Amino acid sequence: MTLNSVLLPVSEPPPPPLRAVDESAAPILRESSMSRRGAFVALSYMACAVLLVMFNKAALSSYNFPCANVITLSQMISSTCFLYTMRRWRIISFTNGEAHKSGLVPPQTVLLTLPLSLAYLLYMLATMECVRGVNVPMYTMLRRTTVVFTMTVEYLMTRQKYSFPIVASVAMIVFGAIVAGARDLSFDVYGYIMVFIANMTTAIYLATINRTSKTSGLNSFGLMWCHGIVCGPILLFWTYIHGDLELTMNFPYLHSLGFQIVMLFSCILAFFLNYCIFLNTTLNSALTQTMCGNLKDLFTIGLGWLLFGGLPFNMLNVIGQALGFLGSSFYAYCKLKGK
Repeated sequence: MTLNSVLLPVSEPPPPPLRAVDESAAPILRESSMSRRGAFVALSYMACAVLLVMFNKAALSSYNFPCANVITLSQMISSTCFLYTMRRWRIISFTNGEAHKSGLVPPQTVLLTLPLSLAYLLYMLATMECVRGVNVPMYTMLRRTTVVFTMTVEYLMTRQKYSFPIVASVAMIVFGAIVAGARDLSFDVYGYIMVFIANMTTAIYLATINRTSKTSGLNSFGLMWCHGIVCGPILLFWTYIHGDLELTMNFPYLHSLGFQIVMLFSCILAFFLNYCIFLNTTLNSALTQTMCGNLKDLFTIGLGWLLFGGLPFNMLNVIGQALGFLGSSFYAYCKLKGK
């Protein structure tokens, strides 16, 4: 077996979009259809995301684990260890077109990924903060508008425009989100501001993935490695000063086999999820990644209701979720057909 035959797939920049007759016009995504590999990556992301939510829910609810940041830290440390081991064994590469050496990413390249890491930290902090001031239905509704922010950021960064069917699918998702939260319109200025900041930082984070992959020459594994190297120590310091590490050491189910299995699968799924996010964003687009996040919400809600229950019936919420699902499905259809 040759060395190249065991290498895992890495990210590749998508083919350049077809331009109109006027070369000065911004590119419009009309005929850049999603490849089979792109569709497989998108489906893999949604499957990993749904399963990861279930295992995190089991750790936080079923076992009443009090430290969500420790779960995130464990996932980040595990991913970094996985990457280091596979890189040393030459199973993966960190850059595109690289001779498969056992060396790691040089410091100057890590510095190029600082904007990506900072964007992730802002996204994470804003997301945690906005949950405090907004109830769950309104949080879900407002977070669905991330697709609009993603399209705006992509236009500002790359002057990228989208065809009418794509815009129509986004409008359907946003309208469905409004319908889903129509009966829970509780106005909270601070909470609303934090949700929209979280939407903006999410859009910037996804758009930065695409740009950083091109400027740094790193593939999905290389970006994940730099991400862990930069964000890991910061998150470790954050959990330490907040006393989460001490709470974890005193957690009564820490040595329980069931809890350890849940945490193990959570760390494994987080690794594959991050890989799929980077690969889906670079192989398809930041907007496709956002759409996949909306589409998997329906499966997350359904599976979560079957496993954990506690979801009250609300007709407007059901109609809104259905509209969001149809909008995401229509977007997927447009991408597959190249419209």
